[in-house]
Order: sequence, then C-alpha cells, then structure tokens
Amino acid sequence: MNTRREPGPPGPPDRPPGPASRILLTGATGFVGRRLVRHLRAAGHQVTALVRGTSRTRALTAARVAVAVGDLGTGAGLRAAAEGADCVIHLAGTVSSRTARGYWRTNADGTRRLAGTLASLPDPPRLVLCSSLAAGGPSPDGRPRTEDQPAAPVSHYGRSKLAGEQAVREVSDALRAVVLRPPIVYGPGDPAFLPAVLAMVRAGVAVQAGRAPGRYSLLHVDDLCAALTAACAHGRPLRPADPVSGVHYLSDGAEHTWDAICRTVAAALGRGRPPVVTVPLAAARAAAALAEAVTLPSGRLPALTRDKVREMRHPVWTCSGEYGRQALELPPPLPFDVGVARYLARPTR
Repeated sequence: MNTRREPGPPGPPDRPPGPASRILLTGATGFVGRRLVRHLRAAGHQVTALVRGTSRTRALTAARVAVAVGDLGTGAGLRAAAEGADCVIHLAGTVSSRTARGYWRTNADGTRRLAGTLASLPDPPRLVLCSSLAAGGPSPDGRPRTEDQPAAPVSHYGRSKLAGEQAVREVSDALRAVVLRPPIVYGPGDPAFLPAVLAMVRAGVAVQAGRAPGRYSLLHVDDLCAALTAACAHGRPLRPADPVSGVHYLSDGAEHTWDAICRTVAAALGRGRPPVVTVPLAAARAAAALAEAVTLPSGRLPALTRDKVREMRHPVWTCSGEYGRQALELPPPLPFDVGVARYLARPTR
C-alpha cells in the first residue's frame, strides 16, 4: 500500500487543543455525536453543540455542554458559534433521503457554508470533517480501499459526502482541516446496523441482497470517537492541489464477510449461525421503492431505500485503516466480537 504523504507548503497555523480545549460540535444529538460528547467531556474539553432552534437540548445541558443556535442551511449563527473555538468537529449530515437534493442540502451545501465561515475568521479553528467510506466508494478489485486511490462514490449519499470534502478542500489554504472516512459504525446507541443484524439472527435467518459474498469494514463507535478527538491535533491536513491529502480511512483492521458478521452476533447471543438467504437486487430495488412510497405520507424514511440498494450492487466495502491509525496516533481498534459482547452487556450505554 502506498499512503506516504510528502510535506506541503506551510498553511495557516494550528492551535492544537490542550487538556481543556474549546470544541464546537455539529451533530451532537445523533448516534455518534451523543457518544462523542461523553468522550470529550471525560477528557476535560469544553464542548459547545451547534443546534437548530427546534432541537431538544435537555440531554446536552445535563452533560454540561453549552448550546449555540445555528443553521447550516442558511449560515445563520455559524460565525458567532465558531469564534473562539480551537477545533470544530463536523458530524451533522443526512444519511437517508428520497432524493439526491435531500443529501446535498446538508452534506455538501451545509458543509460548504460551515467551512467558508471558519475560513473567514481571523484565527480559524481546525476543522475535523466526519465523512464516510461511501465518499470513497466500494473497494476497487475487491481490495481494501486506501487513501491514495481516487474516490469513486456510487450513491447519492456518497457523492454528497465527497462534495462536502471538496468544499472544505477549496478553502484549505486558509483553514486547517482533516477528513475521516469511517466504514459501518456500530456500538452503544447504534440505530441501524446491529439492531438489524440482531433482529435477523433472532428470527433465525439472515438476508443478503445479491449473490456475491459481501465483505465489509467495521468500526466501533468508541474507536471513531477516539479518532475524531485525535484529529483535532493530529493528521496531515488537506491541501488545495492534492486530491488525496488530508483523508484518513478508519477500520478495525479486519475484513468481515456477511456470514461471519451474523455468526459473531449469533455466538454472542448463544445461538447457532443463521442461514444466509440471498435476495435478487431487482427484488431489493422493488422493495425499497415500495417502502419509500408507503412511508411518504408520514414523512419518515424506511431502513431500505433505493439509494442504499445502489450501494448493495457492490459487494465489497472495505478500507485499510493503517495510515489513519498511524497518522492520528490511535491505539489498536476494538475487535468486532468484543464490541458486540459489550453492546449486548450494556445495550443502552
């Protein structure tokens, strides 16, 4: 693997966060955000959450997190919230939508507004952008994706996340910024991945779309939180003329087949390995379209969408976290079987 980075020209000076750094966090009420708040507060950082005026903030204030009202859609309140921050961790994003525009509005346009605002400050804070493996795309030739490979997203979600990265890169001559691309994230508070696998294992059958055996990278939410925190001080930043600089993939270091994932979860539950039933992609697309239509009146989105099926067409979604671990000075990641056992032991923590 070739992921060496050569030093670039001097950029804006860093303000490495100290023991009590001032960190502005977007997406603090989401799955990763709630867990990250715990990590940051436990480390002694001063945390301000950027929230919309309609957001529920009781849990944040109970965790001794300050609240700043701002809008990534209009830019209102962003400058006031960011002034004085040492680092901004940007988690807010749209993970499911019926339309490409639904993803673009937050993941690309909102990120562009935030990055532009930060770059315009007299003393810009460092920006840590939580992107996604989907921005890089599925694994080329079935091999784990690495930082030196060109991005090739295949879904509206992935393209919107890559556009957000590019928006940050455009102002990286004035703003120190680092991009993290995690794969599937699981752990305490997980709203989707582990609950879905657990439901299938308990039902005695695991469903997979397409006939090719799937392989995936995984990451425990606590390892992602450690990486996000470390990126406030470590990691080579983006450079305008280099399309791969400043990007860091993350993973637990293993390639997980769908069968092995189900087997690990089944073992943790004390059950036998469930059989894996394949569903044709055409049937998955039809089911996703029907689910989107049925949920349209309520405004909610189903777990399976047509955009998710676009990603399912590619069975291998793996990445190497080697460079990211070294650049961010991270400890060894949590193995999947240990992470599942901890999840089941304390599912609400």
